[in-house]
Amino acid sequence: MFDVKKELNLSTKHEGLIIGLFDKPEKFSGLLMSLDQGFEGQLTDLVKSGDISAKLKRISKIHSFGKIGAKRIWFVGLGKEKDLTFDKLKEAFGRLFKEVQMSKPEETAVYLDSFTTEGISGLDASHALSEALSLSTYQFDGYKQKSNEPEKKLEQVTIYSSDYEEAEVHASLTVGYAFGKATNSARTLVNIPGNLLTATDMANYALELASRYDFEVEILDKAEIEKLGMGAFLAVNQGSTEPPKMIVLKYQGKEEWKDVIGLVGKGITFDTGGYSIKTKAGIVGMKTDMGGAAAVLGAMEIIGEIQPEQNVVAVIPSTDNMISGHAFKPDDVITSMSGKTIEVLNTDAEGRLVLADAVTYAKHHGAEYLVDVATLTGGVITALGLHTTGAMTNHEQLYQQVLEASVEAGEQMWQLPLFETEIERVRNSKVADLNNSPGSEGHALVAGAFIGEFTEGTPWVHLDIAGTATSSKAYDLGPAGATGVMTRTLALFVERFEPIEK
Repeated sequence: MFDVKKELNLSTKHEGLIIGLFDKPEKFSGLLMSLDQGFEGQLTDLVKSGDISAKLKRISKIHSFGKIGAKRIWFVGLGKEKDLTFDKLKEAFGRLFKEVQMSKPEETAVYLDSFTTEGISGLDASHALSEALSLSTYQFDGYKQKSNEPEKKLEQVTIYSSDYEEAEVHASLTVGYAFGKATNSARTLVNIPGNLLTATDMANYALELASRYDFEVEILDKAEIEKLGMGAFLAVNQGSTEPPKMIVLKYQGKEEWKDVIGLVGKGITFDTGGYSIKTKAGIVGMKTDMGGAAAVLGAMEIIGEIQPEQNVVAVIPSTDNMISGHAFKPDDVITSMSGKTIEVLNTDAEGRLVLADAVTYAKHHGAEYLVDVATLTGGVITALGLHTTGAMTNHEQLYQQVLEASVEAGEQMWQLPLFETEIERVRNSKVADLNNSPGSEGHALVAGAFIGEFTEGTPWVHLDIAGTATSSKAYDLGPAGATGVMTRTLALFVERFEPIEK
């Protein structure tokens, strides 16, 4: 995909040449001056007329008419140098590659040094470029009949940089592309309909990951889940004809199995709401209720690629939530793996039930720090909208590490409170230790508080991605549909993790 070279010769043949353009009053210098001279000053005229714009994320394309080796030039507007951030650069690259893809070139070149500032190095720009290329050109074709005409894709990108060593640039490009590719893997999992992605299918996907990256893997079937007493998980599966799977992947990056990070992802492959059934409008799109599991699997793909010196156990409880004569009902009382009993007041509050047993099982595998990810509540959308993930925690130092990773990944999150009032609400049952749904008020808060009851003091962060797991419209770094949100945040959190003194 990527070839890195030191010097750019303007006579070298390429289908395209990509150049960054900052908004500044100075005359062209360096490569841009050479280009302008080759075009007999016409580039200056095009900038003055606005046909080539340096405004942020403005993409301008011109044909070279044989004046240089590249057939066409794409100029990427970067705005003011002082205002350019890593996230803005990534979005600018995303918009660029969407435009480039429409021209269907199989090869192009990038003058990397034109995208750097005092705050953004060439290695940062390399990562932004390759991650954005992967993310922005992602497509889920679905299941329509395919045309026999071969599809042209961008297969080769030549990066020119005189300021950095070729090996360093290539390494940064490789990591960025791995982050984007794994996010796309998560997107695809979420986009697949529930009849084609059952718990068994998800388990098979995890087995493929384990084989590719030499992870230790464990897939518990229903009999094994019953033997371990995972009554909360089993209750959600009761109405289904599809068997449940508890999926475990282990990556050991240290000599000893210590300081283990537990990543727990909700894997509900389709959610009817059970007897607390969803509306006819609300039930559409419930194939995406395994977005947390997809994020964890995507993060494990990145971990397999970059091989951080950390220990990670990923735990995914996977089932659908269906209605039948065997399905669990409101007023049922169930016993979780931890021994805590739960009064079921809402069968549509199923995600927190499967996560309860998954959190307990992650601790069984030695997890000393926990992060769970789930499309959990509509309440988080009411509170934070569609672009911000809700977070809750029982440990501020751990949360800060997750927050820093989310900022670096460009995935917004906001901390919601975990007060004793919400904890007391989930502990309020006349017949059991806990209830799974004490009411609609503060819905996102009580859902998080419920999961927190099963951490039993283990440092923990809860991420509710109900609003951010999908997008209703296309954006600079992707199409409408699944976003793969939190894949990169989780991977960065693992890569940068510093053990916390207990």
